[in-house]
Amino acid sequence: MKSNEQKAGSAGSLQDVLARDVPASLVVFLVALPLCMGISLASGAPIMSGLIAGVVGGLVVGAFGGAPLLVSGPAAGLAVMVFGFIQELGFAATCAAVAAAGLVQVALGVLKVARTSLAISPAVIHGMLAGIGILIVLGQLHIVLGGAPQSNAWANLRELPQQISDLHGPATILGLLTIGVLVLWHVMPNSRLKRVPGPLVAVVLASAAAAIWDADVKRVDLNGDLFSSLQLPSLPQGNWGAFLTAVFSLALVASAESLLSAVATDKLHTGARANLDKELVAQGLANTVSGLVGGLPITGVIVRSAANIAAGAKTRASAVLHGVWMLLFVSLLGSWLGLVPLTVLAGLLVFVGGKLVDAHHIRELRRRGELPVYLVTVAGVVGVNLLAGIGMGLALAVLRLLWQLGQVQVQVRREGEVHQVRVGGALTFVGVPKLSTALAQVPAGAQVELDLAVESMDHSGYEALESWCQTHRKTGGKVWMEPLEDVWTRKGAIASSKSAVPVSSAPTALTSEGA
Repeated sequence: MKSNEQKAGSAGSLQDVLARDVPASLVVFLVALPLCMGISLASGAPIMSGLIAGVVGGLVVGAFGGAPLLVSGPAAGLAVMVFGFIQELGFAATCAAVAAAGLVQVALGVLKVARTSLAISPAVIHGMLAGIGILIVLGQLHIVLGGAPQSNAWANLRELPQQISDLHGPATILGLLTIGVLVLWHVMPNSRLKRVPGPLVAVVLASAAAAIWDADVKRVDLNGDLFSSLQLPSLPQGNWGAFLTAVFSLALVASAESLLSAVATDKLHTGARANLDKELVAQGLANTVSGLVGGLPITGVIVRSAANIAAGAKTRASAVLHGVWMLLFVSLLGSWLGLVPLTVLAGLLVFVGGKLVDAHHIRELRRRGELPVYLVTVAGVVGVNLLAGIGMGLALAVLRLLWQLGQVQVQVRREGEVHQVRVGGALTFVGVPKLSTALAQVPAGAQVELDLAVESMDHSGYEALESWCQTHRKTGGKVWMEPLEDVWTRKGAIASSKSAVPVSSAPTALTSEGA
């Protein structure tokens, strides 16, 4: 029987919604509004496209998603990818790719393969996000300093000293003011004042300063209201290879980020657990709708979701209502957004991009020995492109796994007339040659005590041990060990599998097996 909290994850009384979800939805709305605009800027897309995606993410994913407290919308993690596709395909064709990627996500959700995406190494995911964060910072710093971003990371880095030496006064001051307020809000001790979202405070203060100062800086240009900004996507005129790459890249990265955010959100509350397949279908529906009406791609976003939960949200009504507030604000009060300088949004993005390089994740990956995978992924994303970085990270993760599978430890020592052999680590097909070399040290006809303290063993390791035992007994030798069938059963291994299966590493009892 579900607890009240679990039931509240998907439905709640009107009193609960009014008392908990309405205030939480306002907090999330105030966090999401400036971020949606900033992500549009980083993506090289019309500002309204990010607001459209914010509305669709709230209404569609909020209503139909499998993680009730997850908040979805445009995410910084896709900004660099979208920027590249817009440069190559144009905005209308990129919207078509977003819609098609949504259909791919729906198909994956219907096929119930959502959990397979969680097999991607966290080091690769964190490295991808960190690389994207670095690219955002390098690009948006130029806007903060009053200039324009270059075409790639190296060009941005190369031109940065010249940009610093040629500052554009008002733009630079407003951008740095935005970053300063965000940093101050981040390090400020918890208080009632801190309940107001930092991004909102920074954008409002810097925009007010620009208005009072009458600063001559570029401001947000929405080019009409929400409904006049809706536009149909168009298929590319040729260049279908790039279009299909965009479709599947967006589907892969958006799905992985959304599902990982859903899993992370589960750790922040005690309500109903996420249904990942249902969530993936909802994310796909939202991306299809967003692409069809001229919006950016959508993912689940952990920052907005954490703000939602911290503000007291108990049902999916909060996520839906944040989309409603955004729709009403953009429709009725959208002209106010024209007061926001672009350099202020760029300052917000510099801060957001910097936070994607998470020191906690780096320390954790270093402790687990996965830091090289993270660093290679970051280097690939920054130095080549997003897909190359992901591919390089995955390749190194697989090589690291194969290396670990070969880390079998075999110790052979003689105690009187008995040779003691201890096998530890992972006994898989990769480690069989090392095992055979060590066992060759045991003289024919010797008495052997074999201690299997392995962490994992596959069928190749099983057969190698069985074959050696049989051969050694035929020479007149004796082997004392736990029966291999019992070891195999305890490991829960599948005889036809070539993969390692974790097992207990407790010392084994020794029994005698006759020749």
